[in-house]
Amino acid sequence: MTDLAPLKRAAAAKALEYVVDGMKLGLGSGSTAELFVELLAPRIRGGQKLLCVPTSERTATLARKLGITLANLDDLAPLDLTVDGADEADRNLDLIKGGGGMLLREKIVAASSKKMIVIADESKLVPRLGKFPLPVEVVEFGHKAIAARLKTAIDGLGYKDVRIALRLKDGAPFKTDSGNLIYDCHMGAIQNADKLGKAVHAVPGVVEHGLFVGIATTLIIASPGDVEVIEK
Repeated sequence: MTDLAPLKRAAAAKALEYVVDGMKLGLGSGSTAELFVELLAPRIRGGQKLLCVPTSERTATLARKLGITLANLDDLAPLDLTVDGADEADRNLDLIKGGGGMLLREKIVAASSKKMIVIADESKLVPRLGKFPLPVEVVEFGHKAIAARLKTAIDGLGYKDVRIALRLKDGAPFKTDSGNLIYDCHMGAIQNADKLGKAVHAVPGVVEHGLFVGIATTLIIASPGDVEVIEK
C-alpha cells in the first residue's frame, strides 16, 4: 500500500505557493491540514505577516504551539484564503468533510473566504461522492427524533438501505467543538449532492452537513511522483 504521509505533505507544500504576505488565512482541520499548518509556521517565523483563523480547537492549539498569530473570524472576514482537507472530493470540487467532526466551523470559515484550497492525497479523489458516510451535525435535544426524520428525508430521495449511526467516542456520544452531536449517514453513491444537501438541511434540528458544494475553488491532489491541481 502507498504510504500516504509523504503525499499529504506534498499536497500541503503545494498549497503554500498560494499564500502571500499580508493574507487573512483560514486554517483547516485534519491530518493533511495540520501538515499545512506545520509547513506554514517557518514562514511566519521568517517574517511573513499573516492573520489566521482556525477551524477547530485542535488546529488552534497546534497553531499557538507553533507561534502562529490567531484572530477571530468576525474581526477578519472576509478571509483571503482557506486551506483545508477533505474526506472525499470529486473533480467538480464537491466534497464530503466532517470525518474529524469539525464540519460546522470548517464550513463557516470556508464560506467566509474568497477562495478555498483543498489539499489531499490521491485516496480522497473519487469518481462520485458517497463511499465515505455523510456526517450531519445535529443539536442534542431530541437527536433520536431528528435522526429518524433525517433518514425519512434521505429515503425520500430514492436512496436504498440508508443507515444512520450516532457517532461515538470512548463509548459516549461524540461532541463537536460547538457542543453538538454527529450522525453518520451511509447511503452509497450520492446522485445529486446539492439536492441531498438541501433535503438534509431542511430537517429541523440539523445544524450543518458535511457536503461542501460550490465552495472549494482549487483541489490539490498528490499521488506518487505527481501533484495535480484542479481549478474550478
